[in-house]
Amino acid sequence: MKTGRTYFVADLHLTDERPAATGRFFRFLQEEAAGSDGLYILGDLFEAWVGDDDDEQVAHDTARRLKALADAGTPVYFMHGNRDFMLARHYAARSGMTLLADPARIDLYGMPTLLMHGDTLCTDDVAYQSFRRRVRNPLTLALLRRLPFALRRRLARQARAGSESAKAAKPAAIMDVNGDEVVRVLRGQQVSRLIHGHTHRPMQHVHALDGHDCERWVLPDWYARWGYVVCDAAGCALRVEDL
Repeated sequence: MKTGRTYFVADLHLTDERPAATGRFFRFLQEEAAGSDGLYILGDLFEAWVGDDDDEQVAHDTARRLKALADAGTPVYFMHGNRDFMLARHYAARSGMTLLADPARIDLYGMPTLLMHGDTLCTDDVAYQSFRRRVRNPLTLALLRRLPFALRRRLARQARAGSESAKAAKPAAIMDVNGDEVVRVLRGQQVSRLIHGHTHRPMQHVHALDGHDCERWVLPDWYARWGYVVCDAAGCALRVEDL
């Protein structure tokens, strides 16, 4: 029986090196998501994804668990993040996931709702946005997928190290969303609700737009904590707990 609820998660960053987060996610699938109206994974399901031939055990286990959830009647949707943008149709099919574009506009219990990973809202981080455009180019993706798996993995590790070094030198403010960009997107998509991840700053925000208030829900990461946003016909709620 359906629960009349829909769940949203992002930034789980699953890897064999973090079994606590993986175990918590699998319990979440069984204890909360099972039987719901849907589960939306809004990017960065994995710490890194260099192709659908990824051989980490967590990749195989996660595919099996998500496929079981989908086969039992709970639709599972996946939107690419900045760490797993190379996840493609093969792994999505193995996992029973439907791939979503970013952004995606859905009808959520009668309320038009916009879903995003969230990185495109961080327009103050000019260097990141430039890098994102280059690496998401279809030609770049095609070339990357043709590289040997070991080389792709090595390049991903180098990119992660470079990203962490760059973040350490950036002011925290430019790695958050730009408020004007949020309002521009809400107005352009004609929605009053936005759900996204990426920033690892879980909270409910209210944005004044054209005489009415719009709500923005930011999903938590799954490093030292875990959580989700859950919505039903009455509205949304944010849950965040320590791992």
